[in-house]
Amino acid sequence: MTIQVDWKSGYSQQVENHAGSVTQTAPGGRPHGLTAIGIFLFFGATMAGLAGITLVWPGTGLDKIWVLNANAHAQLKPFCWKVGIPLLMLSAALVAAGVGWVRRRVWGWKLAVAIIATQVLGDLVNLLRADFVRGGAGVTIAGALLLYLLRRDVRTVFAKDDAGER
Repeated sequence: MTIQVDWKSGYSQQVENHAGSVTQTAPGGRPHGLTAIGIFLFFGATMAGLAGITLVWPGTGLDKIWVLNANAHAQLKPFCWKVGIPLLMLSAALVAAGVGWVRRRVWGWKLAVAIIATQVLGDLVNLLRADFVRGGAGVTIAGALLLYLLRRDVRTVFAKDDAGER
């Protein structure tokens, strides 16, 4: 079953795939949410970068951002370089994933999947350490995000747009 829609109106279409399930797509046949994931990757890069900068170079005006999570700052501050450098590396990885995502490259999709899968594993560790609220929320949110990234219609967008790399 395919529902045709006037593409000039910007409405989405519904397409029944070979398994019989209905997939929502945006105009142009792309799944909804691709832009949101790109924004999420760049937002994460910004937050990790700010946290890393303030830990590696404390005492700047940027330290005021920790008012959003003073408890985390108190826990991380003693480890400044040991935590700040990995946060800066995470920021760089998120930027790379965001660029690859926006350009619809397979490597960008793979990097995004790897980063989110790592987040799910970290949240599972929190859950196993009896941090049920943060661990449970993290596994739920990051797990849902990972399931979205692994959907066939999302993967297909990257395989089509990066024909040289499958």
